Amino acid sequence: MDWIEELFGISPDAGTGTLEALIAGTAVAVILGAVFALRSRAARQTEKSR
Repeated sequence: MDWIEELFGISPDAGTGTLEALIAGTAVAVILGAVFALRSRAARQTEKSR
């Protein structure tokens, strides 16, 4: 969980991995939000075509 430190040579979270976990969690939340939005949109279009 120290990829920011290795990549940029800085330690914004003092090496705890908190920033990396926050970035990973945000990425997962965005991906899940996009998946659910696309599924909802597809379901609405299916209902309209019936």
